[in-house]
Amino acid sequence: MSTIERAEVFVASPGRNFVTLRITTSDGVTGLGDATLNGRELAVASYLKDHLVPLLIGRDPARIEDIWQYLYKGAYWRRGPVTMTAIAAVDMALWDIKGKVANLPVYQLLGGRSREGVMVYSHASGTDVPSLLDDVARFRDLGYQAIRAQAAVPGIGGSYGVRKGVVYEPASTSLPDEQPWSTEAYLDFAPTYLTQVREKFGFGFHLLHDVHHRLTPIEAARFGKAVEDVRLFWMEDPTPAENQDAFRLIRQHTTTPIATGEILNSIWDVKDLITGQLIDYVRTTVTHAGGITHLRRIFDLAALYQVRTGSHGATDLSPVSLAAAVHVDLTVPNFGIQEYMPHVAETMEVFRTGVTLEKGMLNLSDAPGLGVEYDEKAAERYPYDPKYLPVARRLDGSVHDW
Repeated sequence: MSTIERAEVFVASPGRNFVTLRITTSDGVTGLGDATLNGRELAVASYLKDHLVPLLIGRDPARIEDIWQYLYKGAYWRRGPVTMTAIAAVDMALWDIKGKVANLPVYQLLGGRSREGVMVYSHASGTDVPSLLDDVARFRDLGYQAIRAQAAVPGIGGSYGVRKGVVYEPASTSLPDEQPWSTEAYLDFAPTYLTQVREKFGFGFHLLHDVHHRLTPIEAARFGKAVEDVRLFWMEDPTPAENQDAFRLIRQHTTTPIATGEILNSIWDVKDLITGQLIDYVRTTVTHAGGITHLRRIFDLAALYQVRTGSHGATDLSPVSLAAAVHVDLTVPNFGIQEYMPHVAETMEVFRTGVTLEKGMLNLSDAPGLGVEYDEKAAERYPYDPKYLPVARRLDGSVHDW
């Protein structure tokens, strides 16, 4: 019987910080998992190295479900982003190994394709409305079928979600960038530029918008009502998801579809949102919600209530995570959309992947397992570089939700 012989944790910053787990079996088969938690990378790396890796040695890598339950239930203090991200990395690596042993891509082990490709959305943004419209036009020309639109609020120094230069990376400073925020200005401005996007480009593509948790429930309801004629594919994270009853209030006032869940980590965190049909898209990720094994449980529950998937997929997740997400997306019956941002060249020096993009759709090679390789030597050229996400402050100086 093959056993887990070695498990290594790599922390590197090829364009941004990533935590990667590599498990090696006694038969010499390797599997990769993504353990990246943006701005808290070292916490997960320590959890893996100091707490999970010693528990894996000598175990049967084929017993994916048993190992998942062992790591989850054995912790006693369960759930949370650090624990679930660490377990997710192990889970991904074990699925990668299982696929290589079977000589099949992981999506075949999950039941095979339910679709020919995975529709993604891009991130158009601008420092003002004209530059946003130019960016939307650029993505339309590239063939994207779905585009998220964000513009900087006039007169406000910081507008989270607006790309600076070519690369969108909000975790960009060695200490958190404290950015000003005005809800009143945002509520007055955002519906106007979304309307201008539709007026210029029409309704022949999906239009999305991210609120970044920054509204109270009634403010979110007001926003959703104001943009109903824009026919958003979704408004994302309209209010902090810790208060899940808030989504019931939003539902009472608007028919704009709601997406949330990228910062939620388990099926128990999203159960009421799904069973109460308070959201239309669940955005949990393969990396932060316990890996392929647990994400499938969330998506299966969502399917029972006609809630579709829309997983977070920014570049704060490595190409390992992206590949794992696409394997799941290809198979689940209630797939909705996948967030996608291309990784920079430095990242792709370290990770080699069979994920391809064509006409706004992601697809996979038929390589066994997840189809991703990790170049340890290349990673050594990019040491860990501490970076933090920004903190929003109201104009009166108090800390605001984001």
